[in-house]
Amino acid sequence: MSIVRRVYGLRWMVLPPLVGVGVLGMIVGAVVVAPREAVEGDVQRLMYIHLPSAQAMYLAFGVVFVASIMVLWKHDMRWDAIARGAASVGVLFTGFTLVTGSLWGKPIWGTYWQWDARLTSTLILFLVYAAYMLARAVSDTSDEQAARYSAVYAIVGFLDVPLIVMSVRWWRTLHPQPIVSRTDPQLPEGMLIVLLISTLAILLLTTWLILLRTDTERLGQRLLGLRAAADRREEA
Repeated sequence: MSIVRRVYGLRWMVLPPLVGVGVLGMIVGAVVVAPREAVEGDVQRLMYIHLPSAQAMYLAFGVVFVASIMVLWKHDMRWDAIARGAASVGVLFTGFTLVTGSLWGKPIWGTYWQWDARLTSTLILFLVYAAYMLARAVSDTSDEQAARYSAVYAIVGFLDVPLIVMSVRWWRTLHPQPIVSRTDPQLPEGMLIVLLISTLAILLLTTWLILLRTDTERLGQRLLGLRAAADRREEA
């Protein structure tokens, strides 16, 4: 555990420079290095933020899912802080996914939005966790009952994630099939390398933001605890 704590203690020394280098590499790669797509043109460069944002969305809500299970299992409000922190980051990247997808879809599909299976299920995910954040915002962060109810809601809401992943296989949709796979990546090597760099950069950024938001939520919990203790002393 001491090793884990030491590594965790280095997060603000290691993550910021890694994120900075990664994001810079993503921008240079997407704008300068990656070749221009022959059919879609420069609008295709949105792929280098759209796909990584979707992966970040899955990572963040995966953290919410695990943390919510731990809230119910361990009855430890520190896990609730992790869930709330990760949910805010997940909603942020879900928004990025929807916006960049719409901007990419307009010149390709002729419209910003279609009630496509993948688009619709992603919008539902955005609304589900936006409602989760709203519910936690209006309740006391130290309220264990509210945390447990919200954890159950978050766990059920996560069921939409595999639905999003499989939607292009289960239904006929405007959204294309996955363009990156181990057997047939469907991308030129230059594009694939830039996409991998972009994905790594965004996932590092996601991890950093989740840790930052979690620390903020925990500080909020401690502050409420100190206020409650001070109030009890005054009453005594």
